[in-house]
Amino acid sequence: MGSYVTMVSWKRYVSLVILFSTVQHISSSVTHYSIPEEMKEGSVVANLATDLSLDVKKLSKRKMRLDIIANKKYLDVNKETGELYIVEKIDREYICITKVSELCYLKLEVILENPLRIFNIELEILDMNDNAPQFRRDAIHLDISESTPAGERFSLSNAIDPDVGSNSVKTYYLSESEHFNIEVQTGRDGSKFADLILKKTLDREQQAVHNLILTAVDGGTPARSGTASIIVHVLDTNDNAPKFDKDSYHVSIMENSPIGSLVVHLNATDSDEGSNSDLTYSYSLYTSEKTQETFNLNPSTGEITVKGMLNYEDFKMYDMEVIAADKGVNSLSGQCKLTIVVEDMNDNHPEISIKSFQSPVKENIELDTVIAVVSVGDKDSGDNGIVDLHIPDNMPFKLRESSDNYYELVVSAPLDREKVPEYDITFTVTDRGSPPLSDNETMTLELLDVNDNVPQFPQSFYTIRVMENNAPGALLSSLTAFDPDLHENQYLVYFIIEKEIANTSMSMLFSINPENGNLYALKTFDYEMEKEFLFHIEARDSGVPPLSSNMTVHIIIVDQNDNTPVIVSPWRAHGSVVEEKIPRSTDKGSLVAKVIAIDTDSVLNSRITYQFLQVTDATLFSLDQYNGEIRTMRMFSYRDPRHQRLVVVAKDNGDPALSATVTIKLSTVETAVKTYSDMTEVPLEYDIFSDLNLYLVIGLGSVSFLLLITILVTIVLKCQKPKASKAAPPCRNSVISERNSTIADSTLVSNDAYWYSLFLAETRKGKLVVRQPLPKGSRYIVSSIPSSTGLTETSDSAASTLQVRREFPYLFE
Repeated sequence: MGSYVTMVSWKRYVSLVILFSTVQHISSSVTHYSIPEEMKEGSVVANLATDLSLDVKKLSKRKMRLDIIANKKYLDVNKETGELYIVEKIDREYICITKVSELCYLKLEVILENPLRIFNIELEILDMNDNAPQFRRDAIHLDISESTPAGERFSLSNAIDPDVGSNSVKTYYLSESEHFNIEVQTGRDGSKFADLILKKTLDREQQAVHNLILTAVDGGTPARSGTASIIVHVLDTNDNAPKFDKDSYHVSIMENSPIGSLVVHLNATDSDEGSNSDLTYSYSLYTSEKTQETFNLNPSTGEITVKGMLNYEDFKMYDMEVIAADKGVNSLSGQCKLTIVVEDMNDNHPEISIKSFQSPVKENIELDTVIAVVSVGDKDSGDNGIVDLHIPDNMPFKLRESSDNYYELVVSAPLDREKVPEYDITFTVTDRGSPPLSDNETMTLELLDVNDNVPQFPQSFYTIRVMENNAPGALLSSLTAFDPDLHENQYLVYFIIEKEIANTSMSMLFSINPENGNLYALKTFDYEMEKEFLFHIEARDSGVPPLSSNMTVHIIIVDQNDNTPVIVSPWRAHGSVVEEKIPRSTDKGSLVAKVIAIDTDSVLNSRITYQFLQVTDATLFSLDQYNGEIRTMRMFSYRDPRHQRLVVVAKDNGDPALSATVTIKLSTVETAVKTYSDMTEVPLEYDIFSDLNLYLVIGLGSVSFLLLITILVTIVLKCQKPKASKAAPPCRNSVISERNSTIADSTLVSNDAYWYSLFLAETRKGKLVVRQPLPKGSRYIVSSIPSSTGLTETSDSAASTLQVRREFPYLFE
């Protein structure tokens, strides 16, 4: 044996043993090194050049190399320095997995050439605690009977630790348990294992499963550990006897209970499991045969049912004893006592018999009239044999006892077939037993109709709007009444109650279908002639005697825009052009003319608006669209033509709108025009005046005469005042019509009861209005009245204008 050299690198020691023995070129000595496993890559193990006495400078030249026998290359040698270093981490448990010994070696050969030299090296791998103990199974299942005595041992699988020596498994620990502990044993090879010891007997009924934790700990520093679960299943033994909920039972059952009726459900429990808890029920020897024949005991469920007839008069009470036994090897049993009491019952139903019943009857039958006779009875005795007869409370009938157990059904309140056409009368007879028994009989009473209801309209007043110009025969509305009676008492006929308006019968204006109440118009209505009608319609049934009712119909004629506006100022004969003369010196804003149109339609359709249709010079005149006033927008210039042509259209507010036009030809003059007193009137010729009768002309002539006298008196009084000089130049604001200097305005009178018969249009002097009521049927009245001869008075003009606005407001809108 040679000498040993010891080296220390990174706080590790390396032992070197060199054996001096050579055979030719192969060294027979073995160099030993020791290193711990898991050294880092690049760590230096030893300097082979120094330990083997080699020249470092010749290592590369001699091609120094390292061979690892039967293993992968974990190490290598540095040819520049001769150092042996770690190439890959070494795992001792991987290299020496099959070796039982604690020693683990790697054999190496260092080879050099020129000359050839081979050195043998043994590298010992020292163990480190890098593995924790591990059980073969994570869970260990044990089945232990609850009858196992204390002190019994149960082997447990040991834990495995790949480490060796003190780093292997050292001991075992068990989680806290009042029933178990462990005992650690050492095997012949030094391995550690544990036995589970039962230190207290088990009871499955208290705890069926025990969960424990077994921990294995090695001796390394720091120590490592591994765990496994121990699941102990406690096996049952038949150590508990069946037990009933109560020791004794007391139940009652009615006599005549049907076969199979449940009397009681006995329930026993056994805290064991499996066959040790399966129970069987049976009668004990102390139970009489009569009881066993009357009641059936289900051996599996413990239900006791009726097996034979129960008669209170035969047996009033049954006593029995029931046993519950389990199916364990050593069977255990429990028992209870049962008392069954039979109760008497009211088992006979009362009887009812209808002796007489009258149906149908009239709905106006008198009160206290007998409708039916009923008899009742019950075969039971005592309270069970006493019976009471009832009918529903919400019926107009009552029962009246006539003799023993005989009753009469009489009318107690008025009947009304329209509310209730028939009655289902249920006679209910009930005894006074406990529980009471009853029986019933239902009879249907039909009511015959009597004509006692008048026809009813949904409304007592109908308002129907009819558009004028309707087609004759148009359906206006359906006025239907309802009669709740039956048959001929509800067949209705409709009439228009005759009423004359202006010598015209309603039946000439309207027609109603007698069968369905459809109302028709027999003529075409004109809003300007008739605006409304008011009459009554009667609905009469066909009963005996017939009944009837009526309602009021209000027909409102709705206006259509069927009347074209009529231009009444300035007046023109048969659509001729109106000629006017005005001074060329007329100021800006002066009134040239005023167009007035009227429309006999309703207020909405009769609103008139004015606009120019044609105008010679649009910058010279303006037209107010609401009052029709034509005024100058500027003064005349020498470039303006002498003749101006204005076409004005008057349009109403209807849909579609209707219109009328007037053409005004204006001529400008350099001198003043004639005064009013020198002008003459042109008679108004309307074709419509041919319809005026002689009496109306005479009446209007009388009124006009009186009016003329009044005006003459007024003129005489005014003439007494100082008059203006005739040589005075005419006012520049004067606008005068040569042909109709007084501008005779006309009033259109419609067929309404009162319209104003006369008005005067606006003139340079003003307005004067005379109002008269006209009889119905008048058409048109046109009259002209001179206003005044003066040209400068304006006070009357303002007053008359106000009067016109009050009498005809629509003319100024």
